[in-house]
Amino acid sequence: MVVHSQSAALDHCSLIKTCKPTTSVFKGIPVVDLRDPEAKTLIVKACEEYGFFKLVNHGVPMEFFTRLEAEALKFFNLPQSDKDKAGPPDPFGYGVKKIGSNGDVGWVEYLLLNTNPQITSLKSLTVFRETPEIFRSAVNDYIQAVKRMTFEVVELMADGLKIEPRDALSRLLRDEKSDSCFRLNHYPPCPELQALGGRNLIGFGEHTDPQIISVLRSNNTSGLQICLRDKTWVSVPPDQTSFFINVGDALQVMTNGRLRSVRHRVLAESMRSRVSMIYFGGPPLSEKIAPLASLMAKGEESLYEEFTWWEYKTSAYKSRLGDYRLGLFEKKTGGAAGQ
Repeated sequence: MVVHSQSAALDHCSLIKTCKPTTSVFKGIPVVDLRDPEAKTLIVKACEEYGFFKLVNHGVPMEFFTRLEAEALKFFNLPQSDKDKAGPPDPFGYGVKKIGSNGDVGWVEYLLLNTNPQITSLKSLTVFRETPEIFRSAVNDYIQAVKRMTFEVVELMADGLKIEPRDALSRLLRDEKSDSCFRLNHYPPCPELQALGGRNLIGFGEHTDPQIISVLRSNNTSGLQICLRDKTWVSVPPDQTSFFINVGDALQVMTNGRLRSVRHRVLAESMRSRVSMIYFGGPPLSEKIAPLASLMAKGEESLYEEFTWWEYKTSAYKSRLGDYRLGLFEKKTGGAAGQ
């Protein structure tokens, strides 16, 4: 994804949405120290208020970050013809600009990889075949470390919510049939942004993540924004040493709306590339997604129709990125969870 001239760049951008600039950098991002004795309480509070928090003192070695980032950049800096051998995505594999199959585009190229060794993805195998062994090693080391940390986070979340058993969430991610995946996003610099009349170019459009939980780490380039409850978009200060945790749609349903999935997007930068790596923790395809019994008060009704993860995932793949996907699964009587 290399563009050499301004006219060519603007032509490449022609189908990509823009938005008004957002000047507010949000200083109120909740920060949770994983080793804090109060972590379980702080995690729940952050997820109730924002569906999002920054995790520090997480125990994942910094060398895993830097090694994977370096190897990812080596891949993204390959000639386009070499990268295209790992695409088009099915959904796994290499993709550029096109996000999904329903018309969404962004200033991004990416690798989407399967994290379940029980499921063979030919495109994932192609990616590793076209890259040195060190790339596969870097990906595997990183994913295994992040998985262990994520299991700990969701078990602390369960403790804070008084969910019984405490592995009600983590067992879904640990399951050998867990439908989890891993994404490497590369947002190249776009020096021609000034030609867009002061508007920002969308790198990855606004959306919520459908899974249970998403774990994001990026380099020190800004671009990530979240939407607050009052519909205000705010920029999240980057921190390459920490993780940012997102509540997903499935977790919103499992907590009957108590924890809310966070709407977020990424904007392109004019001078610096952004590299992000995201682990999406999903349940097995056959898992029924419904409010957890231990969270429901006496007489409380579910806000959602029961569905399997496969049904929700299938529905999400048919939607546009910015659609309110849970709307199709809200009960029409007794009040709706709302967007």
